[in-house]
Amino acid sequence: MSPSPESKEAAMSDLPLVLEQRGAVLVATLRRAPVNALDDALLAALHAALDRAERDEGITLLHLRSDVKAFCAGADLALMRDCFADAEGPDRMTALVARMQQAFRRLETSPVLTLAEIGGAALGGGFELALACDLRVAAAEARIGLPEAGLGLLPGAGGTQRLTQLCGPGVAKRLILGAEVLDGRQAEQLGLVQWALPRAELAALAQALAERLAARPRAALAAAKACIDAALDAARDGYAEELRATRALYEHPPTRRLVADFLARSAG
Repeated sequence: MSPSPESKEAAMSDLPLVLEQRGAVLVATLRRAPVNALDDALLAALHAALDRAERDEGITLLHLRSDVKAFCAGADLALMRDCFADAEGPDRMTALVARMQQAFRRLETSPVLTLAEIGGAALGGGFELALACDLRVAAAEARIGLPEAGLGLLPGAGGTQRLTQLCGPGVAKRLILGAEVLDGRQAEQLGLVQWALPRAELAALAQALAERLAARPRAALAAAKACIDAALDAARDGYAEELRATRALYEHPPTRRLVADFLARSAG
């Protein structure tokens, strides 16, 4: 006997993240009310989303969004409260941050493109999640930042590293040391997000961006993403990686078809 629509909806309501495939785009909607606080269940769901996207060659882009007011407001406050209440708390919290680092690193290095649609607050670990994505589009009304220093902490799930790589040490020190929280427009001006616009227009633009990007060949996008990442790693030879990727793409059937079509049009 198949589950009723009501039972399916109830089961989905218990999930911290729900997946929906739209063509070559896999939409991952965070839905851990009230603020999508990060915990092990949500991190496991993120890994599962990446498993599905990477396994399916028909998926080119993972689109992260939220169906609650916040995009993601960081670590679970109840967990933090418990951790500060017992002697083993610092070790437990550090272990969670390590698991956040692992999940965000996987998101950053995935062969699929990743887009974060930030409609509300993206603070602390929530913004570290967005920073691990390739592209970020934010509502002008969003609240974005790494305010941990105000609590005597630091953004340890990759925030100090990715923000410095993205915006340089000057901006990173301003925002992290000052525990500064920006709106979407300010974040765009400083390079934290690539696009910012009124919240009412956000979903339509994010969907259009996802569809436009996902229409490109997955292999070419993955190779370009890897070469861009190589430019930030002194241990890697980005020029050599460009040559290897170029050679491999010349052999790739979709590339050969696209180039042949282009040459045919040019000859006409």
